[in-house]
Amino acid sequence: MKKVFCKTPEFLISAAGLLTLGGLYLYWCVSTSAPVYGRISAFVCAALFAGVCLRFVPGWMDFWRKDALSPDSPGGEPPHIGLKIFLSLLTYALVIILLVYILRASAGYGGSFKNYLSFWTCADSAHYLDIARDGYLSVGSIDRLVQLVFLPGYPLAVRLMQVFVGDYLYAGLLVSALSFAGAGWVIYRLSRLDMDDDGALRTVKYLCLMPGAFFFAAPMSESLFLLLCALCVYCARKGCWLAGCLFGALAAFTRSLGLMLFVPLFFELVSSLGKEGKRHSLRRFAALLLIPLGFGVYCAVNYVVSGDPFKFMEYQREHWGQQMGFFFNTASYQLQQAVGCARTDLPMLLGLWLPNLLCIFGSLSAMLVGAKRLRPSYTAWFIAYFVIAIGATWLLSAPRYLAALIPLPMALSSLSKRAWADNVLTVLLSLFSLFYLVAFALRWPVIE
Repeated sequence: MKKVFCKTPEFLISAAGLLTLGGLYLYWCVSTSAPVYGRISAFVCAALFAGVCLRFVPGWMDFWRKDALSPDSPGGEPPHIGLKIFLSLLTYALVIILLVYILRASAGYGGSFKNYLSFWTCADSAHYLDIARDGYLSVGSIDRLVQLVFLPGYPLAVRLMQVFVGDYLYAGLLVSALSFAGAGWVIYRLSRLDMDDDGALRTVKYLCLMPGAFFFAAPMSESLFLLLCALCVYCARKGCWLAGCLFGALAAFTRSLGLMLFVPLFFELVSSLGKEGKRHSLRRFAALLLIPLGFGVYCAVNYVVSGDPFKFMEYQREHWGQQMGFFFNTASYQLQQAVGCARTDLPMLLGLWLPNLLCIFGSLSAMLVGAKRLRPSYTAWFIAYFVIAIGATWLLSAPRYLAALIPLPMALSSLSKRAWADNVLTVLLSLFSLFYLVAFALRWPVIE
């Protein structure tokens, strides 16, 4: 029996993955000068990631062997639930705007509410609004030229909305609020394909309680990206494959992490092979290529503006110190930065490094338990997204990036079927999210 087991795809894939991950970690250990506690942090991160992958592989194999396409979960839905979710999340976005105003006013930052709204042009928001107003610049100050690293999807949406509202900041806030509200409804519908009504509603709740959820109210690309990701996977699950791939292309045109949508859709495509004709499968695979094509259009914009389709990579590297690295190296240097700031810069510790570390390890821990309870294509999506997003060589906002990763609130929902677990997770995430919001309102270095 052992010899037979050792020949199974599950064993071979798991063994190859562990050897690869172990080899990369050993290579990193030899080439790094990180202190012992940094190496331990990296090891724990790699071990948790390996655990998620090991729990994912058997489900992956079963997913491709069986007809895993599930119908809508049994049981009816509350009347007008879609409208209620939409209005609730729209209200949530407005409450975030008002709460930050109250927090800043309480901290002594005066001025009218209209003037206060300019606070939301901090960090990346200002770049997105500049692009919406002026487009990408090929000549000018370096601070404007490097805006080429911000993808065009969200600025285009803001530019269109501005035609109706007459102000770019208001347009940005409105695009974000409407996109977030729409995303909540689609994510509920997506969750209902695999969960009962209570589970789907918990997914929406945990989406709102993610530590970086307040970014969904900001004039940044997170809300639009979230909506496009949800539409991509939902349409694909419901059989509207071309529409799903088109939404995936738009997501990749909005954020580079939209490319990771290729992974869950590829898993869904393989699971459906043999159920329909070869021509149908080939058409689906051709449509799947629309997702990288969406990012290819962004590269074409780079070429038109700068003469180099990959100019954004140069700007990322030289202006922000961003390159692709090992995700476990991120856990190492984040802890080193946290230790260094512990006595000298408390706002930097509490506003930046500690939330980053909590989200990195917290998301892995949630997926370690939830991997067997989620649809394998969603776990594959998490794995690919996590490796790229957390692998940045100078990661400044793990909560922001992970908030838009839909499998995470789904995993949290699957972990909280019992009332006590739901209560504990709700309280812990609420406290974390509130603290992180306060840090943002006080202009602690949350993402800067």
